[in-house]
Amino acid sequence: MTINKEKILVIKLGAFGDVVQANGALRDIRDYHADAEIVLLTMPAFVKLMQRCPHVGRILTDTRPPVWKFGEWVKMARLFSREKFTKVYDLQNQDRTRLYHKLFFRNVKWSGWLPGPRPPSAMEGFAAQLKREGMSAAHCLAPDIEWMAEDMNAFLEQEGVRTPYVALIPGCSHPQRRWPYYAELAAALIERGYDVVTTPGPDEIESAKTISGHTLLGPNGFLNRFELAGVLKNACFVVGNDTGPSHVASYLGRPGLALFGPQTKAARSGMCRGDFHAIEVPDLADLPLEKVLEAILPRLPLPQTSSA
Repeated sequence: MTINKEKILVIKLGAFGDVVQANGALRDIRDYHADAEIVLLTMPAFVKLMQRCPHVGRILTDTRPPVWKFGEWVKMARLFSREKFTKVYDLQNQDRTRLYHKLFFRNVKWSGWLPGPRPPSAMEGFAAQLKREGMSAAHCLAPDIEWMAEDMNAFLEQEGVRTPYVALIPGCSHPQRRWPYYAELAAALIERGYDVVTTPGPDEIESAKTISGHTLLGPNGFLNRFELAGVLKNACFVVGNDTGPSHVASYLGRPGLALFGPQTKAARSGMCRGDFHAIEVPDLADLPLEKVLEAILPRLPLPQTSSA
């Protein structure tokens, strides 16, 4: 008698920090369904990233077509019908994915957040969701993304970066979430003997060049996500905005500080764990350099001194 293998669909569409944040939940699902095929539904922008994730066997993409693109919805319906999933874990938990449940997975076992107050953070929501399914959810609150970090030691040496160095993340896709004083912070750290690196994305290169220290661009003009993770992994400290790379630094276990304005609560981000902390202010423009230095300097190792 042939027993059909379980085929599990996990939905996590984005954004970058949110996909990284779900790594612990993916590991718990993988461990619980040890003999199943685990398929991730995500956005095209995250396919290369998640192809390296050890907890995922295969990836499907969702371009989030608008409602009026009827043909795209028909394609999705046919795709899901062919796949014959035995269970779906909705880690996106939005109106859109709840609509998928009604349209495409009505007769498939579905796991999502229950109606009611939002959980304190997405990761705590994942943990509660998976515990209802009988899992220990041991990794939901402690994602480990060592698999993401490229070995960047040779590159850093080639760029002349000395250790210990501080990594700054001055960019963000949302301009209102950018603290405006990274140039002043870099100058203050360099004056105290620390090397400073920035790792700008494609749209942040020119602004990053106004910040003292090393602007790390790599052979392709900017660092990809794996190279970025490798640089952050080796940093003695990371300072960043409320943005995806700050999530990466936190989940790599680095000491750090994230700077939050009024748009998001630090507790909801799930970033504050271990030695990664946050400052929250009503307006980032009013957060002075001195307050950030006050939070950073006692936590930094001593800088290297040049031998005479």
